[in-house]
Amino acid sequence: MTMSKSMPATEREMLVIKLGGSILYSLSPQFFESMAEMMKKYNAVIVHGGGPEITNMLEKLNIETTFINGQRKTTEPVLEIAEMVLKGKVNSYLTNQLNSHGMKAVGLCGYDAHLLEAVLIDEESLGLVGEIEDVQNDLLTGMTSAGYLPVIAPLALTKEGTKVNVNADLAAASIAKAAGAGKLLYVTDVPGVLQDGEMISEATAEEINQLIGTGVISGGMIPKVKSALSVLSPSLKEVMIVGGQQAFFQDGNILGTKITEKGAVAAS
Repeated sequence: MTMSKSMPATEREMLVIKLGGSILYSLSPQFFESMAEMMKKYNAVIVHGGGPEITNMLEKLNIETTFINGQRKTTEPVLEIAEMVLKGKVNSYLTNQLNSHGMKAVGLCGYDAHLLEAVLIDEESLGLVGEIEDVQNDLLTGMTSAGYLPVIAPLALTKEGTKVNVNADLAAASIAKAAGAGKLLYVTDVPGVLQDGEMISEATAEEINQLIGTGVISGGMIPKVKSALSVLSPSLKEVMIVGGQQAFFQDGNILGTKITEKGAVAAS
């Protein structure tokens, strides 16, 4: 199969892409070109974050924000700002960028058509923060089968209709599971996990933990790979760390570090 031809959308494998808020505004033209080329072979759903933008806006408006075990405590004022930033600013920006590179991106958030339903995790300590309980996959399947690219802001509704903030990594994992995606891609500011300047092409969960222990994986990469490890499951067997500042799809292959529960061998 040559990548100059597009596979019919109804025959493509599904994958989910998670874009962190810290990388969104530095995605390169090569990244978007790779996305457009990749979508000739795969159907895709994008889930994006926006934490840095939310924090900046909260600081500008002097609204207090705290983090508990890595989760932002979400009061009603904080949720209002999160909704404004995620749905109004970040989602619109990203959708426009994708469309300008030839894709048919459609901006959504979890409120739309009850796409993401959640339950509150711990209202007393975390406020309006939820975890995904149900995904209306029919909407996503219908859109991707028709050649559209859903771009989802990580907000959700409870069954009672309460709006909640959700962790973008876990929202992406829930969507990947519901959609039967074979791959979940985490887009970062580096092309993958690096060892002595060389990218590790594949690694098991055990090997990733060893690399953390020896200091090969450090700093901001640690939470990225830990997020990847946390979402591996019998239905989602492969997570990849890919770069957002260079091409990540060439000759029909996704370039990055593939992380699996077991069975893969780290590249030397």
